[in-house]
Order: sequence, then C-alpha cells, then structure tokens
Amino acid sequence: MTDPREAVERLREAYNRHDLVALARSFGERAVLVSPDGIAEDRDEIASYYGVFMEAFPDTIVTPQTVGVYHDTLAAEFIITGTHEGPLLVAGGEIVPATGRPIAVRACSLSTVEDGLIASHRLYYDQLELGVQLGGDLRFAGPP
Repeated sequence: MTDPREAVERLREAYNRHDLVALARSFGERAVLVSPDGIAEDRDEIASYYGVFMEAFPDTIVTPQTVGVYHDTLAAEFIITGTHEGPLLVAGGEIVPATGRPIAVRACSLSTVEDGLIASHRLYYDQLELGVQLGGDLRFAGPP
C-alpha cells in the first residue's frame, strides 16, 4: 500500500507552484474531485477546476495545518490564502469580478489514494466565509 501522504504532498506542492500539469499528474486518470462548487470527473476537469481558482487568485497558496492518515485515505485541514485579482466562477454560474481583497479560508479534504495517485479528492470549505471576505455579497453562497 502506498502512503497517501506522498500523493497529497505532490498535489499541494504543484498547487503552490501553480503547475497544473504536475497537479493533474497527482490524480489517477479516472479520479473524481467533489467540492462545494461541483464535481470534476477526470484529470483534465480537475486541473480546469483548480485553474479557474488560480486565475481568480493568482498568488494563492495552501498551508497545511493538520494531517491524519487511515489506510489509503488522508484527511487534511489547511488554509487557502491569496488575493482576488481575477474573475471567480461560483456555484450557480455567477461570476464575481476581481475585488483586490485578500482571503484566508479554512478548508479540509479527504483524499483516497490508489497505486500512488489520488483517486478521490473531497474538498470542503465554507462558501459563506469566502463570500464575506470578498465583500459580503452573500447571494452567491447558496440558495436561501
């Protein structure tokens, strides 16, 4: 069994370098990413998902806080920081224009690793927390 820390660390390093090619290679060919924004179902869709966020926050980085491993699954708590410098596509299809505001969003993920690659990556963060930091327009945080 492969230690899931290796695959998830490759993902974090690629994300922090904004290297979408290396990021995609952290995932298996049929990997699935589930997030508050939707589902991405293969390497290309997953890289596209992260690319949209990196376009909106070109200086974004992930800083790990807590990591736990159980067999082939890694649970991670981390902070996503960056500056909102580009358009952000949010759930529901709305685009939030750049605000120039900094963000520090607490998040966590569960990643299941098979054969050294991430097979399933479930990302959780509070859309309300992000919305407030972008200026308080809470409409895009979800339906009432």
